[in-house]
Amino acid sequence: MGQRDWQGGEGVVKVLGAMAMAAAMAGVAGQILGLSPLPDLLQKNGKKKKKVRVYMDGCFDMMHYGHANALRQARALGDELVVGVVSDEEIKANKGPPVMSMDERVVMVKSVKWVDEVIEDAPYEINEEFMNKLFTDHKIDYIIHGDDPCLLPDGSDAYAHAKKAGRYKQIKRTEGVSSTDIVGRMLLCVRDRPNETPVHASLQRQFSHGHSDKGSSAGAGTRVSHFLPTSRRIVQFSNGKGPRPDARIVYMDGAFDLFHAGHVETLKAAKAMGDFLLVGIHSDQIVSAHRGPNHPIMHVHERSLSVLACRYVDEVIIGAPWEVSKDMVRLCFIT
Repeated sequence: MGQRDWQGGEGVVKVLGAMAMAAAMAGVAGQILGLSPLPDLLQKNGKKKKKVRVYMDGCFDMMHYGHANALRQARALGDELVVGVVSDEEIKANKGPPVMSMDERVVMVKSVKWVDEVIEDAPYEINEEFMNKLFTDHKIDYIIHGDDPCLLPDGSDAYAHAKKAGRYKQIKRTEGVSSTDIVGRMLLCVRDRPNETPVHASLQRQFSHGHSDKGSSAGAGTRVSHFLPTSRRIVQFSNGKGPRPDARIVYMDGAFDLFHAGHVETLKAAKAMGDFLLVGIHSDQIVSAHRGPNHPIMHVHERSLSVLACRYVDEVIIGAPWEVSKDMVRLCFIT
C-alpha cells in the first residue's frame, strides 16, 4: 500500500485487530508507520473515525464552473472542506486588483454545495505561521491545490511549506476555462465596434490569445469556449435525487450568464418558497435572441454546471424554453 493509497479520501483502509497483525506480517505496517507526521485516520479502541478536514484556498474572482469543480475534487479528498478566500490586498500584491469584491467572492464560495466552512481574508501564500494555524485552530489535515503552479512574485512556490510538511494534496485543474479566458470572451463581444480604441484592441489581443469564434458550432451568441461537456461531468455536479411525492416544487428560469452573487441570492430566495428548486437554463439561441448577438458569454452547458454547483438548486433543465407551456408543466412537475 503506497502513501497515496493510504491518504485517499474515498478509500480509507480500516485496519483493526487481527487485520493489523496480518498487515504487519505482510510488511505493510512499516510503510504505514513511515507516513508520520501525517494525521492518523483511524481511532483506537473502536472509536468513531476522525473526520478528515481539508483546506483549499483561492481568489475565486469571477467564479466559474472550473472553480466549483476544483472545490468538488477537494471535498472528495476529505469529509469536510474549509475554503480560504484570499483578501483583496493579497490579490493586488500578487496578481493585480480583483474584479469582484471580497463580499461578493465570499457569497459565491459559500454557495457551492461542497463547501462546509469559509475563512475570509486568507493569505495568498501558505506561510509557516498560517499553516500551523490551519493545523491547530481549524484542525486541518491536508492542504489542497490544483496541478497548475502557484508562484509568488519572487518565483517561489506558495505551497512550499505545506509540501515540506507532508500535508499537501493535489487535484487536477479543470481544462477549458479560466477567469482570463472569460475576460477574453467579454472583450471579443465588442471587438467589431467601429469606435474601438487602441487600448481596447490591445486588451482584446492580450486576453483572447489570438482565438477567433468564426466557424464556431456553438450558439449564435456564444463566444470562444474550449469546454467539452460530458455526461460524466454533469452527473458529478448533479444531486441525483428527485423531489419527494409531497414536495412543493419551485421553478425558476433564466440565462444565468456569468453566474454571480446576485444570481445566488435570487436562487436562495426561490428555494425558500418550497422544498425542491428546479431551474431552467435557457439555450444559447434563446439568450441571443432576447439579449443580443453578443450573448451569452458562457454557453449553455457551462451555465448549467455553475447553477448545478449552487447549494440551493436541486435540478436543472438544460435548454429550457422561454415560455412555460402546459406540456412542460406536465413533463417536469407531474410525471
